[in-house]
Amino acid sequence: MNRFEDKKVLVTGGTRGIGRACVEAFLAEGARVVFCGRDLERVRQTAGELGERALGLACDVGDAAAVEEMAGEAEEWLGGLDVLVCNSGIARFDFLVRMKDADWDAVQQVNLNGVFYCCRAVSKGMIKRRGGRIVTVSSIMGLHGGSGMTNYSAAKGGIIGFTKAMAQELARRNITANVVAPGYTETDMTSTMTPETVKTLMERIPLGRSAQPAEIAKAVLFLASDDASYITGEVLCVDGGLTM
Repeated sequence: MNRFEDKKVLVTGGTRGIGRACVEAFLAEGARVVFCGRDLERVRQTAGELGERALGLACDVGDAAAVEEMAGEAEEWLGGLDVLVCNSGIARFDFLVRMKDADWDAVQQVNLNGVFYCCRAVSKGMIKRRGGRIVTVSSIMGLHGGSGMTNYSAAKGGIIGFTKAMAQELARRNITANVVAPGYTETDMTSTMTPETVKTLMERIPLGRSAQPAEIAKAVLFLASDDASYITGEVLCVDGGLTM
C-alpha cells in the first residue's frame, strides 16, 4: 500500500523502538518524514540509514522553544505537514514513597508537556491548511496504572485526556486526534524489566506474547490514514488483549 504517497510526516522519538518503526512504515508507504530525538549522534546515524526521504533533527521535546524551532524546520523541509506522531517518552520507575521530585518532573516534562508543546506548534499550520492527523502514543498504564509507575502512568493518562480535548477543538478544521495505547512491547525502555515482571505480564496477556514495535506502528499508521477519516478522540489499545 501507498496510503501516504507524498504525505508529509513528523515523528517525535523516531530513532528507536516504536518511533523508529513508525518512521520506517511511513517511508515504506511513500511519505516524506522528519523525525527527532535527543541524541544528536543517534539522530545522524538513523538519518543515514533511512535515506533521502527522511530528515533527522535533534530536539528535546520537553523544551518548548526547541520544539517550536524543530517544528518550523520540519515544515520548511517538508513544505507543510500532514501528520504528527507524538511518540517521545522516558521512564524512571520507582515506588511512590521513594519517588524523587526530579524523576516525577522529568517524566511529566517529556512525556506530557512534550506532547502539548509538539501539538501546539504543529496544529497552527494544520488549522491554516484545514486538515491533518495527530496520533499520540500513550500506554495502557495511562488507563489502568502500574505499580512503581505513578509518574509514568500520570503522564500517559494525561496524554489521553489531552488528546480527547484537542480532538474536540480541532475537529471543525478537519483535523483528527487519536491515541494509540501500547501494551508490553519489546523496546529499549522495557528491556530493563526483571524476568519476574516479564513472566507475570506474559501470564496476563491473552495472546501470550509481547508486541513488536512494527505492530504498534501499524496501529499508528491506520489512525493517521484516510482509512480512519471519521475517527477522532479515540484510544486504540494494542496490548494482546490485556485490557479487554
